[in-house]
Amino acid sequence: MEAETLKRNPRKETLAAAAMANYDLTSRIAPHLDRHLVFPLLEFLQERQLYDDDEILKAKIELLSQTNMVDYAMDIHKSLYHTDDVPQEMIERRVEVVARLKSLEESAAPLISFLQSATLVQELRADKQYNIQMLHDRFQNFASPLNQLQNRIWLMHWSLFIFFNHENGRNGIIDLFFQDRYLNAIQTNAHHLLRYVATAVIVNKRRRNMLKELIKVIQQEQHCYKDPVTEFLECLYINYDFEGAQKKLKECEQKLNMNYDEAEMWIMNLVRSSKLEAKIDSDSGTLIMGTNHLNVHEQIIESLKNLNMRTYMLAKNIVEPAQATQTAR
Repeated sequence: MEAETLKRNPRKETLAAAAMANYDLTSRIAPHLDRHLVFPLLEFLQERQLYDDDEILKAKIELLSQTNMVDYAMDIHKSLYHTDDVPQEMIERRVEVVARLKSLEESAAPLISFLQSATLVQELRADKQYNIQMLHDRFQNFASPLNQLQNRIWLMHWSLFIFFNHENGRNGIIDLFFQDRYLNAIQTNAHHLLRYVATAVIVNKRRRNMLKELIKVIQQEQHCYKDPVTEFLECLYINYDFEGAQKKLKECEQKLNMNYDEAEMWIMNLVRSSKLEAKIDSDSGTLIMGTNHLNVHEQIIESLKNLNMRTYMLAKNIVEPAQATQTAR
């Protein structure tokens, strides 16, 4: 289901809604989600009235057509066409779904039984490759590197529903997405997730220390993905274009749920807290940027940051497989 195929609602569409529709990521996020997770996105679009209600309902039915949620599709069909009758193909599809569910339960029974057995679960080891091969031999369950990449991308998309609705979610998304393997997945095939990472860092005062790493990633991926949030940070920290930053700030108002005065105050606090050599001219509403050079000692300290943790992780990745191999022998 492509979000662009939905028709705009000319009666209710406002300039703000039109701007939001231009940056609507539904069509880019949806392929990385299970179909049932796309429904909250459609509900959001329906609430914001970016598209016609009937088009949203038709999109829901189309989305449901390839799922097992036949009863839900029937209810939407009744609501859309104001009738208690449903097409014969939906009735036939329901019969197929019930039969398939019973078949899948029987197929998955051996693996479920294995996982529910405390004795059998003890056969699993710390060696991931051993576990993968053992499960493959027994249950034909094997994850290739490509599948692992896809699974990480799926996990990051699914996690958005949790992180942005949880009290500590902003920290959670930063901790997960900035792990090397997940950051590599974003840079490989999910550049649009940079919007969510950037927003999480921006609104989280306690994690402003991640701004430098975030800016580095945005700079590396600016040829692949841009939106008002990433372009604002690009203008502010890479190009030092404060006029451009103020223009992008206006576009960010709807993204960050701020009015212009709040957003302007936020950018001033952001510059102050980021230790940039800058002065704020309140009369002209501009920022005067100075040059900030690190001395030799600061450069050494900066290059040695997190060296202890990186060394520990490197040693752990070497020692654990060796220990697992010795245990297996």
